[in-house]
Amino acid sequence: MTERAPGSAEQNSLQSLAADLLRGQRLILVSNRGPMEYHAAAGGALQARRGSGGVVTALSGLTNHVDFTWIASAMSDGDRRAAVANEGRAVPSPLPGQRVSVRFINTPRRAYHKHYNIICNPLLWFIQHYMWSSPYTPRVDAAVYDAWENGYVEVNRQFAEAAVEEANRSDDRPLVMVHDYQLYLVPGMVRKRLPHARIHQFVHIPWPTASYWELLPAMIRSAICESLCSADIVGFQAGRDVRSFLGSCDAFLDNASVDYRERSVTYNGRVTLVRNYPISIDVNEVRQIADSPRAIEHDERIRPLLGKQTIVRVDRAEPSKNIIRGFLAYETLLDRHPEFQGEVRFLAFLVPSRTHIRQYQRYVEETDAAVRRVNERFGTPDWTPIQVFYENNYAQAIAGMRRYDALLVNAVIDGMNLVAKEGPIVNRKNGVLILSETAGAYEQLRVGALPVAPADVEGAARALHQALTMPPEERERRANLMRDCIEREDIVDWLRRQLSDLAALDG
Repeated sequence: MTERAPGSAEQNSLQSLAADLLRGQRLILVSNRGPMEYHAAAGGALQARRGSGGVVTALSGLTNHVDFTWIASAMSDGDRRAAVANEGRAVPSPLPGQRVSVRFINTPRRAYHKHYNIICNPLLWFIQHYMWSSPYTPRVDAAVYDAWENGYVEVNRQFAEAAVEEANRSDDRPLVMVHDYQLYLVPGMVRKRLPHARIHQFVHIPWPTASYWELLPAMIRSAICESLCSADIVGFQAGRDVRSFLGSCDAFLDNASVDYRERSVTYNGRVTLVRNYPISIDVNEVRQIADSPRAIEHDERIRPLLGKQTIVRVDRAEPSKNIIRGFLAYETLLDRHPEFQGEVRFLAFLVPSRTHIRQYQRYVEETDAAVRRVNERFGTPDWTPIQVFYENNYAQAIAGMRRYDALLVNAVIDGMNLVAKEGPIVNRKNGVLILSETAGAYEQLRVGALPVAPADVEGAARALHQALTMPPEERERRANLMRDCIEREDIVDWLRRQLSDLAALDG
């Protein structure tokens, strides 16, 4: 297995490809979060920090190698101050190594609240993760209609107008790359103003079947599909998402011609290619973090908590991650195999997520109750079965993944789930990955992972037993297959495939 060094040929290839693609074009990237955030330091001066979130991490290869403009929401008070001070203009990032210029969209707080807290989360997020209980939720009332019209549509309009303004600052043809579910209407709005632009949209979360989308009003689901079909390419994480999107266009767009074999939609005289680009990790960066002094310090603190064998999970504390069923599977394992009692521990690294949403609050309460039940039932003065770390501490989670014998990733559904890729890269024990078949990562990692259906508690318990009793040779074989796949199809490959497909449009 060959490790890739920073500044490797792969990175240089990406930089060269991006330079070739952008010759005569102006790249404008649009997403909810940006590559930097401003925060007020002592005395009130603004200080820039690297932005957070998966989109920012995934696109770091571009920000460090390519000159372009990134349009993002003003997330903090510091961002809002910077937006006012810069009069809405894009300004070069002050962070070392970043070559990007950033333009903040200073949306009125009320409109952004309707956009993000009523439509994006929970409505779209829940629908796209199959998280609604359809006999009861969602309840689309007048407040949702208002939030759509005066929140989601309005915020998308502001982003689209900013993209058009940035495009008009140059005679080069604009290439507008839009990311994720917060900005589904931007491609259609930009296309009306810039008919010759190249437009690419990447959706980071799952795309459900048309029948599930039908929980929402026709005006919402049709507007989303129509806008996305204004793009030249729509990208998803997995092949199943491509098929579901094609089916949605077939169901919701009158006069659309859907070609399932070629994976394309022809609508209003325009052909939109629909492709899957499985996102990945920066392998070298993750390994460097795993070997960093901070991670090693956490490793020393975690080591006394390990059992003779250790199960690990790393997740945001939210319903789609299926944490409670994972603990139920562990409880079943201990009940059925008493020899594991006092021997096998479960370390859960849970990151607080959307703590203002009641459904998330309730899920955390139910998770705590499940942990207490298992610990009270099986625990002894010398052994606590489940240890939970409830904090946002990436280095600590990476340290935990270095030590697992079994990594449990049993999400209800995920666009990708990068934990499933980080674990095999940093693990020191040829640990076994137990992976939900509905996680996007399963399409690539099925070569080495043990599959589990997300609702199958019995199957997860059996998979845990199989993982903990697997012969060393089989563990090593599976671990090597997964590592090779992750190294070959890394974050550079994800970016390269998208840029290559965009370049081929002009071929």
